[in-house]
Amino acid sequence: MSRVSECKIVSEVKLGKNIIIEDYVIIGVRPTKESSRGPLVIGDNSKIRSHTVIYSGNIIGDHFQTGHGALIRENNIIGSNVSIGSHSVVERDNRIGNNVRIHSNCFIPEFVIIEDNVWIGPSLTILNVLHPPCPKFEECVKNDPVVIKENAKIGGNVTIAPGVTIGKNSLVGAGAVVVDDVPDNVVVTGSPSKIIKRIDQLTCKEGYYKNPYEWERERK
Repeated sequence: MSRVSECKIVSEVKLGKNIIIEDYVIIGVRPTKESSRGPLVIGDNSKIRSHTVIYSGNIIGDHFQTGHGALIRENNIIGSNVSIGSHSVVERDNRIGNNVRIHSNCFIPEFVIIEDNVWIGPSLTILNVLHPPCPKFEECVKNDPVVIKENAKIGGNVTIAPGVTIGKNSLVGAGAVVVDDVPDNVVVTGSPSKIIKRIDQLTCKEGYYKNPYEWERERK
């Protein structure tokens, strides 16, 4: 049984089972240009915290949750077990995979692709326009989107430039400014960012960190 508190439902919404929607949430907002591609769909066992705004046209999987005051624009496809932190903004027409964690105060612009099992620290900024204003903005961005590949980890206060791809399993250190593609399985940091080591060279003094290959072996 879902629990819907003092929220505002603006247009058609399809809610799954066992959903909690806290006070002062607005869902199903229609964009000014009527670019929405249908009703808002939110999967089972999701929790939408207070002051969140979610537009119509989003298709969101099970076990979704937001922090307080998140904003999610229209036509995103969001997988299951995804968390979007307080005061983060996800613009329209993005694809976000399963098991993705986006922390607080992040900005995700249009047409970004975030694959499964990505972890994003607080205050990430992604840019997608090389020379604003651009009369062919959508065409350019669709042809060369920012892509964060499976199992990548992005530290806090990172800036990712337009058209950049972050490779599978790679780690971007806190405060980095990423202006070039990052290969798979490396660690980058700095401004502009540079490769400093491979993922399998990372260590944890407490012994808790395991590189992706170790986690994969344990799962098997």
